[in-house]
Amino acid sequence: MFEPIIELKGLSKYYGRFKAVDRLDLTVKKGEIFGLLGPNGAGKTTTILMALGLTEPSSGTVYVCGHNATKAPIDVKRKVGYLPDSVSFYDDMTAIENLIYIGELNGMTRSDARERALEMLRTVGLEEAFYNKKTATYSRGMKQRLGLAEVLLKRPEIIILDEPTLGLDPSGVKSFLELILHLNRNQGLTVLLSSHHLHQVQKVCDRVGIFVKGELITEGNINSLSDNLFTGSSYEVHVTLKERINMSWQHEQELLLLKGVQKISTENDSIDITCNADVTPDIVRFFVDNGYDVMGVQRKEYGLEDIYQKYFETSITENISV
Repeated sequence: MFEPIIELKGLSKYYGRFKAVDRLDLTVKKGEIFGLLGPNGAGKTTTILMALGLTEPSSGTVYVCGHNATKAPIDVKRKVGYLPDSVSFYDDMTAIENLIYIGELNGMTRSDARERALEMLRTVGLEEAFYNKKTATYSRGMKQRLGLAEVLLKRPEIIILDEPTLGLDPSGVKSFLELILHLNRNQGLTVLLSSHHLHQVQKVCDRVGIFVKGELITEGNINSLSDNLFTGSSYEVHVTLKERINMSWQHEQELLLLKGVQKISTENDSIDITCNADVTPDIVRFFVDNGYDVMGVQRKEYGLEDIYQKYFETSITENISV
């Protein structure tokens, strides 16, 4: 039994006639990494702002750590750390000075703020040589790490990250995502991550929600989304043989009778087989029993990119037909 830590019920936000978020129902479990996935303008940031109590919903409710974000935004802010897509600091102050100042604004004594700041700088992997350098000299990647250190100062139960890897190079993205995973796995932090980068979301998130034009069109883990979306053709097996096969392949009809096999396409020494179940061992056995030398077998699994494109295309088609 999971414990919900973020609950959005019937949440909508309109700006005049423009619908930014439409009747959103979503529950994030305590201790998980949940990804909000969608293109720019899909409603992800607006949803985050409502969850933080920074903008009021047109209708619906938001509960974060048991607090109504609209009626008790200060209580929510005490429990949640927020890292926007672009972070700013006082450029004429050093990293440690910035964090101490922010700690004091959060009610810490100067000595406690300094101790906590040093601890968080070590946690986010910012090199000690940069603690006393002015933040004007920091790269974007270093500023993101410093921003995360700031978020962690008050020991939040939840951290919300809005496009946190925007503008980072591949190495910076990799190390930042590893840091998020470490914080989640070792400190039990709940993470709500907003992004339009599919492979990044797939790499770290336990579950994802796909946003299109203000609507959450589906949510779940990768396996469940794949099973639900590609029912009837969830598996593709690519078999490479030692010998070439011709267009009138003698064993094609026989293979089609194999339980689970739906469709076959052949080309030279390759055969692509679409199945409604994982019958890879049966397929390999079929070729071996019929005297073929199997040089390679690859099973395709639908990833987040396939799932996203399928849902996105389906949603666009439905909107056009309406």
